[in-house]
Amino acid sequence: MKFELNIPTELSEVKLSQYQKFLQIAKDNENSELLHQKMVQIFCGIDLKEVAEIKYKDVVDITDSLGKMFDVKSHKFIQKFKMGGVEFGFVPNLDDISFGEYTDLDTYLSDWKQMHKAMAVLYRPIKKNGLNGTYEIEKYNGSITYSDVMKHAPLNVVLGANVFFYNLGNELLSSTMDYLEKDKEVMNILHQHNLVEGGDGIVQSMLSLKETLQDLMKLPNYHLHNV
Repeated sequence: MKFELNIPTELSEVKLSQYQKFLQIAKDNENSELLHQKMVQIFCGIDLKEVAEIKYKDVVDITDSLGKMFDVKSHKFIQKFKMGGVEFGFVPNLDDISFGEYTDLDTYLSDWKQMHKAMAVLYRPIKKNGLNGTYEIEKYNGSITYSDVMKHAPLNVVLGANVFFYNLGNELLSSTMDYLEKDKEVMNILHQHNLVEGGDGIVQSMLSLKETLQDLMKLPNYHLHNV
């Protein structure tokens, strides 16, 4: 039986939904042979029974090729991208996001199972392009508007957005911690109110958030390197 096998060579050829599906399977399974098969099935878009017909050495070569595709040292932030003939743009000014956008983003961004919803907050169709690269995107009407569409978003765009927020969070936490460490008066006030020491302190919460962000950014390549 012959069938067409398309092996992606760039992250732009992988859909977010494919990545989400593989992460979930990798999380619940430690069987390397099964993960090899699922990797080929999901990222090459074929049935599992078709994977079984491929020579073992070819499956190893394919998974090795896919692993190298994911072995990217850094992910470039992509402000605009086209999908289905529609140009999507990143929120032009994060300082101007609504409370609804902020709370939804805070809920979805740390969970890969809901990353398509986070992407629906961050990227929306561009209504109008202006001078010097400026543009206007559609008004936010809830993540449900484009969440299903964003399941098809290119993975390089998704990972680039994650790295952007990781770096943004690191810069914010770093500047805040430096300020608190240098300002003895502020630190004394925090100590007086038991806000520095203990699991519920403001500074402790910041450090915990930083650890969470670091763990999140390790996740994309972790499973694939251990297949």
